[in-house]
Amino acid sequence: MANILVVDDEHGIRELLSEILNDEGHTVELAENAAQARAARLRDRPDLVLLDIWMPDTDGVTLLKEWSSTGALTMPVIMMSGHATIDTAVEATKIGALAFLEKPVTLQKLLKAVEQGLAKGAPPKPPVPTPPVPALPLEASSPYASADFEPEDAGPQAQQHFGLDKPLREARDEFEKAYFEYHLAKENGSMTRVAEKTGLERTHLYRKLKQLRVDLVRGKRSTP
Repeated sequence: MANILVVDDEHGIRELLSEILNDEGHTVELAENAAQARAARLRDRPDLVLLDIWMPDTDGVTLLKEWSSTGALTMPVIMMSGHATIDTAVEATKIGALAFLEKPVTLQKLLKAVEQGLAKGAPPKPPVPTPPVPALPLEASSPYASADFEPEDAGPQAQQHFGLDKPLREARDEFEKAYFEYHLAKENGSMTRVAEKTGLERTHLYRKLKQLRVDLVRGKRSTP
């Protein structure tokens, strides 16, 4: 897959985009300002850059101009902003940006823009066989950790595990964590399939799992 550089001064956005792109099989480098972006550009030669416009030291449009004027704009660049005007987006496109994404970035628009950017910025590569995805191990405390657990057993096991004398919020959080752990294990860690099974939009699913402190690292596929 591709090496993607994400440049954004907001920690939460960097982490969210990194999780989504990693789940798609890409390698992600993170930078929180223009200085780090310059260093990453020289060090890793990214296949694509997601570049925020408004940053504290040097804004994204200025960095884009710098890369363009010095011959360093050798990769597709997709601009991002939650406050940019149409004129700013047009200016960035004229300088050499491939596309512009408005924040908050939706999952569908992000993946489509990345796919188009990689298709335009790199020559076709032969398909690489996808290695099997390891099953996601469950915590011992989960009521679904039993190897012989079946979906129809969820009701009785959940009732036994979650005491009815607990506060509603605490009992609900415990149930939701076990619920998502079960589906992650059942779908071998595939966030796409879990989103389909649970009826959640994938960006919302990521945030929900982080809120419940569900371990996502163990469910990710490894890259060589």
